[in-house]
Amino acid sequence: MNRIILYYSEGGTTQQVAETLAINLRCDICRIRDLKSRDGYKNRLFSTFDAFRESKTEIYPPRLDLSEYDTIYIGTPIWANNPTPAIITLIDRYNFLGKDVVLFTTSTNSEGENTFNKMDMKLRARGARVVQEFNIKTKDKSLEMISEDTEKAIKNLDLELY
Repeated sequence: MNRIILYYSEGGTTQQVAETLAINLRCDICRIRDLKSRDGYKNRLFSTFDAFRESKTEIYPPRLDLSEYDTIYIGTPIWANNPTPAIITLIDRYNFLGKDVVLFTTSTNSEGENTFNKMDMKLRARGARVVQEFNIKTKDKSLEMISEDTEKAIKNLDLELY
């Protein structure tokens, strides 16, 4: 079974979850980068509006070959109760026909239900079978604590099976 983790991370917490998954599940990993500047107060404000409107953006890498993967993990922080523009773009760009997808989010407070629903709907329209989803809460947590929570999720959700 070939697996890959595709994730977007702005502040490092989603990256921590993705890297912990990759190490524990022994799978490939690829960071999706938003080519639009998201740094600074003004840009972060516009980023929230972009997420709320489900805007697309230019991403790197521009193309990925996902044909060799059976299971794809997709991770994003939650912005304005939505996935990030980079992940919206990623999902809209690829055909996920016949792929199992595991979704994960990071947030300070949200459980991610609205974000999961939006990603799930988009992915199913692209042929994916969403098999699992989970949220890691990050408020007041160190990166080590986030890794520990991720390892618990791996065990509790039997993520080794996907």
